[in-house]
Amino acid sequence: MELAPNPGKNLIIEVNGKKFARYPVRTKLITPEDKNISQIVKEYAALHLKPKDIIFISEKAVSVTQGRSYPKSEIIASKMANFLSSFVTKTPIGIGLGSPETMQLAIEEVGMPRILLAAFLGAFFKIFNIRGVFYIIAGSKARSIDGAVEYAIPPYNTYVSKGPIRANKVAEKVSEELKTPVAVVDANDFGVNILGASRGIDKKLVAKIIKDNPLGQSDEQTPIGIIREIF
Repeated sequence: MELAPNPGKNLIIEVNGKKFARYPVRTKLITPEDKNISQIVKEYAALHLKPKDIIFISEKAVSVTQGRSYPKSEIIASKMANFLSSFVTKTPIGIGLGSPETMQLAIEEVGMPRILLAAFLGAFFKIFNIRGVFYIIAGSKARSIDGAVEYAIPPYNTYVSKGPIRANKVAEKVSEELKTPVAVVDANDFGVNILGASRGIDKKLVAKIIKDNPLGQSDEQTPIGIIREIF
């Protein structure tokens, strides 16, 4: 099967004077029954690989295989989670911690003291029109939590997810099995975070190459991508 860009996305991007293709790889719908992300990458991406390619994997796909994605209906939010989530500013990026369910996951991930400190400092700095302090204090674990959004592919439009654990180890394992560099990425149409990478990867370069989120964030069903420099 020939690889092609997702609708509305460019195949080629120029970074630092070099051109790179970003090929999205369509897979089956990944579910919690899929315990091995390496196997999925091998099954769907290995046949397309060429020397010096870089694989990047959606953090949501890794989280699902780790059992860290949950139906929203199964999350029992505490009173504090309900209270704190009401103060979170909703953005075009997504719901973030602006729902009781995602706030509850954040409390479980980083602890109530840190969330309360982040909430206090976030509210304080908003007085001076300085935003984003909450997520800086709460940290990457809180920042990588995904809420249920209607545009996600079913059933994940009704799921909330924690970020993957041991993302560097996951990237190294997949890299060893496929003999190519690998990155685990948290990407949306507004930004990119590299959560894990195999040895030797230039994280800043990868972030620039996929800054426009070539995997998409709707129903594309392309949780894996291949970066290839065009000579």
